[in-house]
Amino acid sequence: MRKIAVLTSGGDSPGMNSCIRAVVRYAISQGLEIFGIKRGYQGLIEDDMELMSIRSVGNIIQQGGTILKTARCKEFKQDEVIDKAVQILRNRGIEGLVVIGGDGTFRGAERLIERGILCACIPATIDNNLFYTDYTLGFDTATNTVVDLINKVRDTSLSHDRVFIAETMGAGCGDLALKAGLAAGADMVIVPEVSCNVDDIVKKLLYAKSQNKKFSMIVLSEKVFDTNELKKVLTEKSGIECRTIVFGHIQRGGSPSAFDRNLGINFGVRAVQELMNGNCGVVGYKDGQYIYDTIEFALSVKQNFNYEEYKLIETLSI
Repeated sequence: MRKIAVLTSGGDSPGMNSCIRAVVRYAISQGLEIFGIKRGYQGLIEDDMELMSIRSVGNIIQQGGTILKTARCKEFKQDEVIDKAVQILRNRGIEGLVVIGGDGTFRGAERLIERGILCACIPATIDNNLFYTDYTLGFDTATNTVVDLINKVRDTSLSHDRVFIAETMGAGCGDLALKAGLAAGADMVIVPEVSCNVDDIVKKLLYAKSQNKKFSMIVLSEKVFDTNELKKVLTEKSGIECRTIVFGHIQRGGSPSAFDRNLGINFGVRAVQELMNGNCGVVGYKDGQYIYDTIEFALSVKQNFNYEEYKLIETLSI
């Protein structure tokens, strides 16, 4: 193998740059040429890439986002578009591709593998919704970011004796809301994995009020309820003033944590090693060990939600 390439696709996540840096520098140390593809699969089908050097990735390990930029490419599901991408890679003599992103990114790589392109996939999403690995790149940083945001909102909540509903991202996975809510001392965490109705929330708020608790923090994973509608109903039914805050894309930003930097480095090096050995698949981190498996396996693993931690929130909150 002489030439490989790297891209980031889908939503950005902290740690992508530390991963890109590791991929580029390790590849060069092994005598490979490496190309950086801009804007994910969109850049691939537009042949938007450049040869990377050691200096190309200098001073980026501490930066959030991705220097390669990222995008979502809906047309990458079309056969003719995949074929075009394969031809571009072959025309440039690129024999392997490191793909950094979430489940949609993995599915795109799966299509390339079917056409004979070697791909090594790295899980990078703040949602932690690839369940074959304990951690996806960016999740730890995003969790710390949300904890910090909740701490700040709590100051206002306490000052005004209000209930705050803080909405996190999650993409159908409650891990971010759960981990951040537990660490921030939230009174309630609402996640898609646990059924919850408005009357249950009202009962908890009224009970807290009866115990002379004058403010509460509810962490809501996106799309379980409409945040503003929930605020309106809770205020009407409980008689307690409620406010909302949607953390939004700020959760994706910021300098990656030490954990995510190290995760990105190890993921990147392992991905290059596997490509050099002629292997397609996914890098992961399970039970304290770095693993490598097939994309099919990675996309088939069902979520194992931590119900014990979820119960702790209710036990410790009032």
